[in-house]
Amino acid sequence: MKLGLKDAYKTHQQTFTVNGKNIRITVPAGIENGQEIKIKGYGGPGVNGGPAGDLFITFQIINDTSFIRKGNDLYKEVPLSLYKAVLGGEETIDTMDGKVKLILQPETPNGTKVRLKGKGFPVYKSEGNFGDLYITWQVVLPTNLTAKEKELFQQLADEASKK
Repeated sequence: MKLGLKDAYKTHQQTFTVNGKNIRITVPAGIENGQEIKIKGYGGPGVNGGPAGDLFITFQIINDTSFIRKGNDLYKEVPLSLYKAVLGGEETIDTMDGKVKLILQPETPNGTKVRLKGKGFPVYKSEGNFGDLYITWQVVLPTNLTAKEKELFQQLADEASKK
């Protein structure tokens, strides 16, 4: 059964048809790619009038988000303007369950990682437990600078070379 990462994030009902029977299952939050669930008595008919076999459902999780999942942890690269990286400030980012406002320290280097405890993926069959979300800041250089902006950067460069 194919599920998007967003669907695997929350417990939900799924209905499908097997051998002419409608089957409704509850898919637990945090299900892993390749994980299998067994449903007793919904498989093929038994031999010589015996009970029906079991149905095994293998899940294929398709990443339909900007996150990368590793176990219960999520990873995401987030662009950060050069100005905020240098001066600091606030940045609002998306998580799987909403938005979070983060405070950036002045002089945040490119590639800085931030851990958001409990904002990762739900732990399978462990309600209320979540992995962590790791944000990596990717500083974006400004483009199409005006003559004035280039002049200001040149002044900064000149000051830096004097130190």
